[in-house]
Amino acid sequence: MKRPAETPLAASLPATVPFVGPEALERQRGQTFAARIGANESVFGPSPKVIAAIRDAADQAWMYGDPENWDLRHALAENLGIKPDEVVVGEGIDGLLGYLVRLYIGPGDTVVTSDGAYPTFNYHVAGFGGDLIKVPYVDDKEDPASLLDAARAQGAKLIYLANPDNPMGSWHDATKIEAMIADLPDGCLLLLDEAYVEFAPAGAVPTVDISDPRVVRMRTFSKAHGMAGLRVGYAFGEAGVIRGFEKIRNHFGMNRISQIAALAALADTSWVGEVRRKVEEARVHIGEIAASNGLTALPSATNFVTLDCGRDAAFAKAVLDELVAGNIFVRMPFASPGNRCIRVSAGTPADLAAFAEILPQALDRARGG
Repeated sequence: MKRPAETPLAASLPATVPFVGPEALERQRGQTFAARIGANESVFGPSPKVIAAIRDAADQAWMYGDPENWDLRHALAENLGIKPDEVVVGEGIDGLLGYLVRLYIGPGDTVVTSDGAYPTFNYHVAGFGGDLIKVPYVDDKEDPASLLDAARAQGAKLIYLANPDNPMGSWHDATKIEAMIADLPDGCLLLLDEAYVEFAPAGAVPTVDISDPRVVRMRTFSKAHGMAGLRVGYAFGEAGVIRGFEKIRNHFGMNRISQIAALAALADTSWVGEVRRKVEEARVHIGEIAASNGLTALPSATNFVTLDCGRDAAFAKAVLDELVAGNIFVRMPFASPGNRCIRVSAGTPADLAAFAEILPQALDRARGG
């Protein structure tokens, strides 16, 4: 029997995922990790009030979630100081990225991003047939000027920029992002990924007129709120742009318990401050561990620290492989020059003690010791 033919676009794509999950590595190794500090999850978890809300809502799991996300959208709008029709909720930023690309990018449309930036975005662009133009990082940061130049030269419909940035942890001041927005080419939309915004300095968060249809901002409950497994993200922008999501989003994609948990997270205003404090302590500790082993910790405005291994990509990959062999899950940037580094998520004291124990051994083996 002959199987049905995929579309030419689907047939041309590899069957892959943007990231190999720690679970896949654990299955390959037949062993769980002693420290899971590679996926930028919050090991500090959600607020106790969120956990209580989840438990209380467990018997509601038989019901679909509200397809309009009414309560959560209104709570987010109040929190942001905007209107509910200027917010859309989705299955994490990853899901919202797919919706936005589907709305604006078809075969042959040009998209500009940075080489080495968040690969899930690239995955969606490829999936809808867009042409992806990549520009290099400058001083370990995504470079707004380069992104704008490429967008003008290529007639791009969409620019992707993360601030703060993953995988380097770097950030731009608000004034630089605001200047970039003012200089956007006609017909070009800026997608501003702010997944790590809760960890950023106050001066890194731009002021953007919500009525400006050229900018969509995305944030998440996965990082500071400790809810990565519940998949809750949101986008906000001009009402007409946000209304477009209603045409193509999965209206039952948000489960009921995730909606309830996100509402509880918003209501517990003190928890994010507690997590931020723990992350700052962990970043300092990671920097100390790095320095004691001859590595350089790059400045970070996120819940991870990128460590410069001081050599090339092959050496950084060897260090990463030895850490994984030592039961420590970390990741590394994909593209040069970031791929000279490894990336370590903020962990508990126990996580970082395990990392500190294995890192000298990993470095020694990577150096041929």
